[in-house]
Amino acid sequence: MFVAQSATMDKLDAMQTFVRVAEAGSFTAVADQLQVARSVVTRQIAALEKRLRVKLITRSTRSLTLTPAGAAYLEKCRVILNMVDAAESSLDEEKAVPRGRIRLGLPLSFGLQRLMPALLAFAKAQPHIELLMDFSDQRANLIEEGIDLSIRITADLQPGDIVRSLGHCRLLTLASPAYLSEHGTLRHPDELRHHECLVYSITAKGASWPYRVQGQPQLFAVRGRIQANNGAALVQAAAQGMGITLQPDFIAEPFLQSGEVVEILQDFEAPPLGIYAVLPSNRYIPHRVNALIEHLSDFLADR
Repeated sequence: MFVAQSATMDKLDAMQTFVRVAEAGSFTAVADQLQVARSVVTRQIAALEKRLRVKLITRSTRSLTLTPAGAAYLEKCRVILNMVDAAESSLDEEKAVPRGRIRLGLPLSFGLQRLMPALLAFAKAQPHIELLMDFSDQRANLIEEGIDLSIRITADLQPGDIVRSLGHCRLLTLASPAYLSEHGTLRHPDELRHHECLVYSITAKGASWPYRVQGQPQLFAVRGRIQANNGAALVQAAAQGMGITLQPDFIAEPFLQSGEVVEILQDFEAPPLGIYAVLPSNRYIPHRVNALIEHLSDFLADR
């Protein structure tokens, strides 16, 4: 019995090491995480490949690449380790001690500007939690990428999304005083089609912006030669007189405070964007993830 249990634990350890190597793309990085020699990690992966009789990782002098078999094995390992994690987390919940690793997807500007203080406070308060943060405005496939929790700012939730609302943010139409002095002040969103607009490329969708006119939502076509997948970059362009942009309040605030841009079309409110905690649909939600969601909810409620 003891031998069988030991063999099972060895297999789980090998799976965990393989997943770490696949995610980090480096034997050295994983060795540093585990505080062991690099040779220990390489031997463990080599032993795993020998036992499975298949090549999992293709090694070169500069990079590691998963083979097709390795990619398939990675997904299975994540499912198995998630089940083990769920069993252990249930015991942790009874002891009320969040522990383990959280892979967290964060929007770039909002993550850096608003959430980092909350995340660092959480990390200090929870010394048994390991946070792996991925900053990107691209919509992630949580299951395929092994993400435990994603913070998403959107007005367009997808069918099947499992979410918890954390709040909302306003969209503001912005331009520099110099641009307005040269091109004139807008009185109606319909006038946007005659102006240079700075468009957020991820949600361009035919380049139209939403406003409420007499209480009814309408889309107004915009055009412009500058697009970007980061709102802060577009507000910088607006501050230099390059055009008009529609951006969330948390990105606009420092530029408004400095006077580099001003808010326009204030009589025509754009629909707010929701701030959501998005969870993978096929997973047990561990205690540590729920603890982080509660922490972020409390933090944003105070803002």
